[in-house]
Amino acid sequence: MTPNLTREVKTALAGFMSDLNYFQTEIKSKLQKQEERLTMLDRKSHTYAGNLTRPALSAAQEVDMSHKSAFTTYVRNGDDDALRGLALEGKSMSTAVNGDGGYLVDPQTSDVIKSVLKSTASIRSIANVVNVEATSYDVLIDTTDLGSGWVTETGTLSETATPTIDRISIPLYELSALPKASQRLLDDSAFDIEGWLAGRIADKFVSAEASAFINGDGVDKPTGILNHTQVANDSWAWGSLGYIATGTDGAFDGTNPADAIVELVYALGAQYRANGTFVMNSKTAGQVRKLKDADGRFLWSDGLAAGEPARLMGYPVLIAEDMPDIASDAAAIAFGDFASGYTVAERPDVRILRDPFSAKPHVLFYATKRVGGDVSDFAAIKLLKFGVS
Repeated sequence: MTPNLTREVKTALAGFMSDLNYFQTEIKSKLQKQEERLTMLDRKSHTYAGNLTRPALSAAQEVDMSHKSAFTTYVRNGDDDALRGLALEGKSMSTAVNGDGGYLVDPQTSDVIKSVLKSTASIRSIANVVNVEATSYDVLIDTTDLGSGWVTETGTLSETATPTIDRISIPLYELSALPKASQRLLDDSAFDIEGWLAGRIADKFVSAEASAFINGDGVDKPTGILNHTQVANDSWAWGSLGYIATGTDGAFDGTNPADAIVELVYALGAQYRANGTFVMNSKTAGQVRKLKDADGRFLWSDGLAAGEPARLMGYPVLIAEDMPDIASDAAAIAFGDFASGYTVAERPDVRILRDPFSAKPHVLFYATKRVGGDVSDFAAIKLLKFGVS
């Protein structure tokens, strides 16, 4: 290698090393700045958290308060301008003028009403609840088994029986409540008008629904489970509810009182029994919890955790005060898979009409919703009748 070529190679290597060192220095400088920035942000986060001044992040969707504010204004002083200007989505959320039946309850108040309805001791809490937009809800039930048979590989397959589809139509009826308050109370800004209104409406709706789902006659109200024809379970046919008799008029059998409960449980088909629930009122429960089996063990057991329902033969018990007391030929206990056996159909909206004229100096609030209910599977519910047969 000539001296000139050697010098050129050394010069090129020196230049390369110089550029490499500069690049490394620049990278280290940028990394150092990045670490300092992250450290500063981390300290700020801890400072904010310690002073409780940094707002918490939320993954939930922010509630639109425009409807709530407009509804509160309408309830307090009747000013409906803000409600008229709201652009709400969906058919069930479209605003209506005052003369057409009132305005939709704001979402917050409506949620309070629905939560109270679900938490009460009503068939609603164990039934199949559906939201509909129409005036009725149809349930299609296959009431017969599809025919089948065994056949050899070369044998002729004969035609089997065709299943029968039954249509049960559940109309929706108007449920209303009419609470009132003085205008002076409404003018008081410290008065929680939304909470009060939701509570009063819920009280009225709860008692009316709970009664109708058990005893309703289907005239301008839902049809209750006890309004259908009741027949001895051995003679049961679709369209009626089967019952087991205690064998004693108006009481449990004096010798083996627990046998009637056992027979009631096993009168229900196995496909429904896994989701079975007992329904009775408090007076009946007071007598049932005294029953023991042949080995002296109580059939009734209280829930082990707070809020857990009591259990009878291992199945939950719903205390519904609208069930009849134990009396002659009374069907005081029901057992079944109510999620399959009873359907509650309702429109999800609640409407309010403010009336400051009919009860001066008070203001009336006419609240309405549409709800219906009926037995949707007659095989899924059985009754215990306190009678000889």
